[in-house]
Parts: sequence; structure tokens; C-alpha cells
Amino acid sequence: MLEEIHPRWQARRESILHKQRGGERRRAAGAGRKPKLEFVDRALVTLVHLRLDMPHAALAELYDVDRSTISAAIRDVRSLLAARGFAIPERPGLRIRTLEDLFAYAGAEGVDLRIDGTEVQVRRPRAGHPGRMAFVSGKKKQNTIKTTTFSDAQGRTLFSGVVRPGRMHDQTAVRTEGIAEQLRRHPRVRAEVDEGYRGLANEFPNQVSAPPKNPNGDAPLGEHYAWREQRRRQSSARICVEHTNAEYKQWRPLQRFTGRRESYTETHLAIAGLVSDRSAMRATRRKPSTELALVQQTAC
Repeated sequence: MLEEIHPRWQARRESILHKQRGGERRRAAGAGRKPKLEFVDRALVTLVHLRLDMPHAALAELYDVDRSTISAAIRDVRSLLAARGFAIPERPGLRIRTLEDLFAYAGAEGVDLRIDGTEVQVRRPRAGHPGRMAFVSGKKKQNTIKTTTFSDAQGRTLFSGVVRPGRMHDQTAVRTEGIAEQLRRHPRVRAEVDEGYRGLANEFPNQVSAPPKNPNGDAPLGEHYAWREQRRRQSSARICVEHTNAEYKQWRPLQRFTGRRESYTETHLAIAGLVSDRSAMRATRRKPSTELALVQQTAC
């Protein structure tokens, strides 16, 4: 993986510097202060921080460098990991970066999606800060940030993002991202969801499957038994996305995020992309039906 990251990291770094300078570089390539850590060390530092959430000061002591050196390395490599996207099972070299890519892949391959939201506790905004209440989750009763995960029937990560403040409803978050338009554009795509996406299931009854509604209290006993069995089957088909979210929670920063909220999106995308690399290696139970090709090469 490090061999894949290195040239892309250099290209992304040059793009950022070009934007900051407002034009081409004025010094020859290679001039200026040399980094104190080699790229491999910078990548390892970032992976250790993402996995264990070790403080920058502790990592600086291990490498005998300044704390600012570690912080700069983590910022650079983390942004690259976040821009990589998500691995496609059985399709090495192709990655999903947007919701449009996800639905195009699911429609072409006939993949049934599983959708679920998850929340991570974050630091409370300071008093008087605009939008302070936007992060208070009605479910968790804490300050959280909410993300939405899309997986296949085997619980493999296909896309994870749609980062919104914890107060926003799960369905509102994905609608804001444009999921309704994608469902209309790809009528063959099917999805299993929980009760939080009931509105989507009502709008797209042939594509989105939500848990069946609870029968009335005076309904016959047979209807209650049938409802319970239907709910069990729907939950059994959807539970794999819960396991996908549990994979993210094995990474310390996504158990409780103690950094700046502004960097949460990048951290989540970096971790979710790494998790997708591992989950894409699981054997597929069916053979892919189509040949996929990149529309255009995208430089990170």
C-alpha cells in the first residue's frame, strides 16, 4: 500500500502548494528544508495514530523529533488516505469516491445495499459558539457527529460518509446528500434500512425495504406472529451493516473523537477507506456480472 500512496501523496502535495502559491513554484524541485522523517515513517506514524489515537507528543518522543513534525506528517498523510475512496470487492484498482459512484456500481453489478447511520461522541463546542446545539444528539444525549455507512450483503464497506452534526436525523442527512435522486436514476438498486429511513421506504417502496409496521393492538394474534417473523427476517438481512459499523469502532478515534471537530471528516474517511481495503479481500459469494472501467483517471 505504501508504494501506491507515495506518488499520489507527492502529486497531491504539489497541487496544494500550487494553490497556496497562486502559480508555479519559483524554486527548483528538491530545494528548501528536507523533511525530518522519511515517507515510510510518516505513513507509519499516521497509521499508529489512527489505530490507537496515540498523542502526537508521545509519537514525537518515539521518533526523537518535534511534536510539530509529527502533526504535519499526520495532516499530510491523513488527507491522502481520506482522498483514496473505498475499495471495490473483486475490482483491484477501482475505488468508490462519491455517492454517484456507489449507485452506478450497485446498479451495474446488481448489488443490494445496506444503509445505516452511526454516531461518535465529540468535544462539546464552547459556550456562545454559533450552532452549539446542532451537535446534541436526541438519541445519545451527547455531542456527536453522525455518519452513514453503505455496505453489501456480506458487510463489506462500499461507502461511508455523509458526515453531519448529531442533531440531524439519519434520513435528512442522506436526503441532503442526494440519495433520492440516485434512487430515481438507478431504479434497479435495492436497499435494506432500519426504521430511521421509513420516509425513503414510503417514497420508494419497490427499492427500499424498512421493517414492517407494528399491527394494531386489537389485531388477530396471527398478524402479530407474522409481523414478528417479517421483522426478524428484515433485521437478519440488514444486520451486516451493523457489523460494518462495529469494524470502525475498533479504531480508537471513532470510539470517542477527542480532536478538533473540523478534522473528523478526514479522519473518518481515512479509517473507513482502510477498513474497506481489508473487507474487500473477503471472498465474494458470487461472480461479478460486468466489466467495470474507470471513466477517467483521478489524481489524489
